[in-house]
Amino acid sequence: MSVVWAATSPESGQFHPVERRSEVKDLSDRFNDLRSRGQGYVEVRSPNGEFPVLILAFRDDHAVVHLMSDAERMSLLVGDGSVLSGAEVKVPIMDDLTAFTGDFVLDIDRAWDLVRYFTQTWEAGSLGE
Repeated sequence: MSVVWAATSPESGQFHPVERRSEVKDLSDRFNDLRSRGQGYVEVRSPNGEFPVLILAFRDDHAVVHLMSDAERMSLLVGDGSVLSGAEVKVPIMDDLTAFTGDFVLDIDRAWDLVRYFTQTWEAGSLGE
């Protein structure tokens, strides 16, 4: 199955905004490479439409997932309780570290499972709250 994605460059550590169309395996390989480096930022969408776009930003074992439903709407997926509500976690949004409260932080494995599910179904509504 094909996906369209853009991600942090493992070589520079900077977000490379040029989209790439490939098989899910290539996206998975990039994620694994970034994970081994400790952090990354990935945008993924179907090759059949500009939206929705799922965004995964992660650092160490913590991740934040954004959903862009269209050019005007972006939402955050509610966290999974892996970080206390009042605690803050910083993840890279494009090239800048941005703080999020535990209310929006997921375990990296759970977040990656959601990305994989999204690439199989292209259904954003079933990802969670």
